[in-house]
Amino acid sequence: MLTYGLFSVYSKRNNRICPPPSVTSPTGRIWMDKNLGATQVATSSTDAASYGDLYQWGRGTDGHQIRTSGTTTVLSTTDQPGHGDFILVSNSPFDWRSPGNDNLWQGVNGVNNPCPSGYRIPTEAEWDQERLSWSSNNAAGAFTSPLKLPMAGLRSGIHGSLISVGTIGRYWSSTVSGINAHLLTFLTSNALMGLNGRVDGIAVRCLKD
Repeated sequence: MLTYGLFSVYSKRNNRICPPPSVTSPTGRIWMDKNLGATQVATSSTDAASYGDLYQWGRGTDGHQIRTSGTTTVLSTTDQPGHGDFILVSNSPFDWRSPGNDNLWQGVNGVNNPCPSGYRIPTEAEWDQERLSWSSNNAAGAFTSPLKLPMAGLRSGIHGSLISVGTIGRYWSSTVSGINAHLLTFLTSNALMGLNGRVDGIAVRCLKD
């Protein structure tokens, strides 16, 4: 039985910890087969059970990532806020932490790495290489790839509402640029790498280190 723990996905058999289900992409990299928090591999781009949770950049699995979690406007001054509320921010630098910390999701030993043991958040360059391997540069290519990426939408860091669920896919990378973080975005029409404020809730797909 798969159990979603605080920082890992475990299957315990005979006192051994088994790795989470994975897939290998055309780039040769090994990825988890579903988004963090998802209950199944996507059967379509709009399969709600495959959407998973929505993380604010750099936060751990503390409850805030649940799509219906409560909200607060109080910024955190530490790496772990100590609660599971989604933190709302209405002005620049649009970061849930004050001051920001660029090192929260860097590698398997990142302070708040939410991925299972041995996995991490991919870099911007790694996401871009995956995008370039797709059969088409859009949501259809994202889904037909071995990763079967769905259009999980996002959660606004300004008002906490869900946005574009089923019409846009956004996936965090670990790469930062100034006050923003890089991410992969795809729609039915195209796909590209871009920048986003760290306060928005966005899907996570973990990469084996």
